Amino acid sequence: MSAFTRFRPEALTFLRGLKRHNAKPWFEERRPTYEREILVPLKLLAEELDVRFAKLAPEFVAPPKRALFRIHRDVRFSHDKSPYKTHAALWVFHRDAGRGVGRDAHGGAGFYFHLEPGASMVAAGFWMPPRPLLGVLRERIVDEQRAFERIVKAPAFTKRFGGLSDEEAGVRLTRVPRGYAPDHPAAHWLRFNSFTASREMSDADATSAKLVDTIMKDYAALLPLVRWLNGALGFPAAKSR
Repeated sequence: MSAFTRFRPEALTFLRGLKRHNAKPWFEERRPTYEREILVPLKLLAEELDVRFAKLAPEFVAPPKRALFRIHRDVRFSHDKSPYKTHAALWVFHRDAGRGVGRDAHGGAGFYFHLEPGASMVAAGFWMPPRPLLGVLRERIVDEQRAFERIVKAPAFTKRFGGLSDEEAGVRLTRVPRGYAPDHPAAHWLRFNSFTASREMSDADATSAKLVDTIMKDYAALLPLVRWLNGALGFPAAKSR
């Protein structure tokens, strides 16, 4: 079986072209390039991450058939009818929580890899959890504020990732959510609708033969946050598979 080596620069070249010509005829004409330069390496990367996580944090898995995000966009409720995403990505998830991600999913916290020219990144956490799970996380923050802050305010964490991500619209409320006093000791954290941290990667890093080692260092640094979030949701850490 082949092993992941790297993404070649041709992968980024393809994605740049797709951004300029986001249409089915263009994509289908170049499908062999997409499969060779992006799809196959991304599957091999997922397999390698699955192996690495068996040692780092065995409760997390990355089976290629479930870890990869589809290249096709869901355009049913979007004004933008472009059929394809202009990036490639995968998700390493807790085996008990499932693969679900985002507002309408009930998965847990996990680890993300994103390949895009000029915008590649690694990230982890729980992006926009559904309201019931968001409520659970907020209550756990209230109960364990010091433990939570030891993770997200740790110097190594803030230096590497800049703290919790809050740039995206809707990630942080302007006011404390209903049910909590405006001057609550955890008010700053209760305003978050999403609990993720990320680090951008250069194109050179994203196409480096050292990619796996690089992102695994990031994932190891992000593991305390992810395990804390999953623990709050009832998804425990594991010592083995």
